[in-house]
Amino acid sequence: MHDQTLPEGELTLRTLAMPGDANPAGDIFGGWVMAQMDLAAGIRAGERARTRVVTAAVKEMAFQRPVKIGDTLSIYTDVTRIGRTSITLQVEAWVNRARIGMLEKVTEGTFIMVALDETGQPSPVPAD
Repeated sequence: MHDQTLPEGELTLRTLAMPGDANPAGDIFGGWVMAQMDLAAGIRAGERARTRVVTAAVKEMAFQRPVKIGDTLSIYTDVTRIGRTSITLQVEAWVNRARIGMLEKVTEGTFIMVALDETGQPSPVPAD
């Protein structure tokens, strides 16, 4: 994981970290951040596959900084590989700190999504 000052990929999801998503110390649960990243990966992969997608794997994820109550969480996605039925995305989570207006990368990960047909079977991703 390299240090960078600007997000890479397309802004896919923005949300606000709320008190209900935090532990008693005011840090947002990592699982909540990961769920937002999964939602963004699903949105972007679903748009690309033009069908329903599910998460097959999440790789190489490490939290670099905490998310605090009141931070705006922005999720950026970049499609890095298209397989026969799968789409691999690099997903970055960034926060805009409410109190100081500073943009910081919180975490990143590789998400592998699989396209499904109406019967729930893997479906070929259309060529684009």
